[in-house]
Amino acid sequence: MKASKAEVAKLRDLVEKTLNDDKAEDLVSIDLAGKTSFADYMIIANGRSSRQVTAMADHLKERIKEAGFGTVRMEGQTGGDWILVDAGDVVIHLFRPEVRNFYNLEKIWAPNIPMEMMG
Repeated sequence: MKASKAEVAKLRDLVEKTLNDDKAEDLVSIDLAGKTSFADYMIIANGRSSRQVTAMADHLKERIKEAGFGTVRMEGQTGGDWILVDAGDVVIHLFRPEVRNFYNLEKIWAPNIPMEMMG
């Protein structure tokens, strides 16, 4: 069930604030509303190490639940190179920089983002 635009915006803002508090690098928020049915926003960010990427994912999981948005599903936390955090209407991809450069999700989902915003 889709949340209201206001609720989705609150969730997106919570995710961005949490990642900024955790010193995430090169954060990009991509508006997917009307482009896909699986989410309204995709947020992509880097951590400097696998340990930082894993910690950011754990913090997101805790804060999203504490804020009343429910539980999230996560994939990839054992390796820490690329963790997918599925919060329903907001999907978060957390990478180590080398892995992010390899997969280049921004080019796929938001080809019009200026290169300087892509790290």
